Amino acid sequence: MSTLSLSPVLTSPRDDAIQLYRAFKGLGCDTAAVVNILAHRDATQRSLIQHEYSAMYSEDLLKRLVSELRGKLETAVLLWMHDPAGRDAIVIRQALLPDLTNLDAATEVICSRTPSQIQLIKQNYQAKFGVFLEQDIERHTSGDHKKLLLAYVSTSRYEGLEVDREMAMKDAKALYKAGEKRLGTDEKTFICIFSERSRAQLAAISAAYHDIYGGSLKKAVKSETSGKFERGLLTILQCSENPAKYFAKALHKAMKGLGTDDTTLIRIIVTRTEIDMQYIKAEYLRKYKKTLNDAVHSDTSGHYRTFLLSLLGPNN
Repeated sequence: MSTLSLSPVLTSPRDDAIQLYRAFKGLGCDTAAVVNILAHRDATQRSLIQHEYSAMYSEDLLKRLVSELRGKLETAVLLWMHDPAGRDAIVIRQALLPDLTNLDAATEVICSRTPSQIQLIKQNYQAKFGVFLEQDIERHTSGDHKKLLLAYVSTSRYEGLEVDREMAMKDAKALYKAGEKRLGTDEKTFICIFSERSRAQLAAISAAYHDIYGGSLKKAVKSETSGKFERGLLTILQCSENPAKYFAKALHKAMKGLGTDDTTLIRIIVTRTEIDMQYIKAEYLRKYKKTLNDAVHSDTSGHYRTFLLSLLGPNN
């Protein structure tokens, strides 16, 4: 579901390509024009613009954007130019590369995506990088974190809303037995249940856990696990219950205190705009009593700010 707040685009992809070419010509780039065109086009339109630009000017639009834009704006625009699955593949690949390692970003993207999204990411990953996603996970992660990610990307899960209450009770008891009830943690049980159960089922397990033991499954994960493994489990759990709330909290954390974690800000806004941004904005306002647009406005500046706010759409 696209949540881009687009008024109908009256220009054709060919017109857009011509306008972009004009913006690049001459001394200095007309960055405002570039932002204004690209921030208001959906994935299909962006793809057509790239095709038209290449056909007319025998030049790759992405390469031209690299030479014309700088810094955070360049990062955000280039990421935006891809379709959702291709973009996720790029984010994961960059996050797993040894010189740029950002395992938190790789974990967030993998563990917050649905099984059908993961299938598309895997296809894109292999097509773009000539290597299987599983091979890179195997190479660049370790321990229980690696086992969880590998299980999560290779297991097919049901995507519907039906749940099995009896099974949820059984799994809740198995998780209690594997964690809070014993000394040490049986990580294998956590990996198995968290990677094999559907989102709806995991939410039902979480509710059953609370009903039986009075405590939350989230707190149990926090006390029984740590590091990247804990982060992966919490991402899976929170996205099974309310993905928009998970991303609202991540965005708030990226802008909290001194300085801004622009890598996270760009990644989440660019990757969720065409998925569920209106829900993230609603959760942000509910939780922090301030609009996400206002928060982004006060933490960014210039064309970079304009671009992100254009993706976010109306200030509500």
